[in-house]
Amino acid sequence: MTDDDLAASLAGLSGLLIGHRSLRETLLHIAEFAVQAIPGAQGAGLAMRTDDQPRTVVANAEFVRAVDDVQDRLGEGPGLLAVGSGCTQVSGSLGGEARWPRFGPRVGRMGVHSVLSLPLLLPDRVVGAMTVYAHAKNAFGPDAVRVGELFARPAAVSAHNAQVLAQSQRLAVQLQEALTSRAVIDQALGVIMSRTGSGPEEAFERLRTMSRSQHLKVAQLAQRLVDEAIRRARARQPSAGQDPTAP
Repeated sequence: MTDDDLAASLAGLSGLLIGHRSLRETLLHIAEFAVQAIPGAQGAGLAMRTDDQPRTVVANAEFVRAVDDVQDRLGEGPGLLAVGSGCTQVSGSLGGEARWPRFGPRVGRMGVHSVLSLPLLLPDRVVGAMTVYAHAKNAFGPDAVRVGELFARPAAVSAHNAQVLAQSQRLAVQLQEALTSRAVIDQALGVIMSRTGSGPEEAFERLRTMSRSQHLKVAQLAQRLVDEAIRRARARQPSAGQDPTAP
């Protein structure tokens, strides 16, 4: 069943970027596939590297989230070491684990005794770590390590691609917001120029001065000016049924 579970999990990975999923949803699926694939795993978490610091992004079980919170607070643990060293980390007795003298005993008292942490490796860098846990001692033997490392290779690609896609989507949203803001600012400048007879540069300086005095961002103030100009224009329009040419 181990090979079948691994095959099913790998097949699941291959379809993760098909469809519209958030980054968190994609990484959570990867964690769930890891638990399905790796013998002995009872929960999994993924930490992705941002600004050279791995941060836990998802955990598919509450006890995993609690364990990873301890790791993040203490600044030591298997996931951090896997990312820093680029090497697999395994322990079957966390309570007495010398590599993590503060993390291990605390997690052991929480009833979690085994861990297998796998770096998410691309050819040129480590992008994060996938860590699976078990309550029992010595839960991850050589077969679990072998399967975990096999699974971690495509998981790294899937996780990285999901991260890149999410960043691209955020950039697209920011660009659209910037273009929208620019259009509104241009409209506001037109309003100011029509009211004051000033040129574009003077109108922009007026807009900046107003934004500082009103403690508003330029784009926010511009939107207010445009909305106000629209309201005034509509107020000047004749009522329904009224002849606009009548005296």
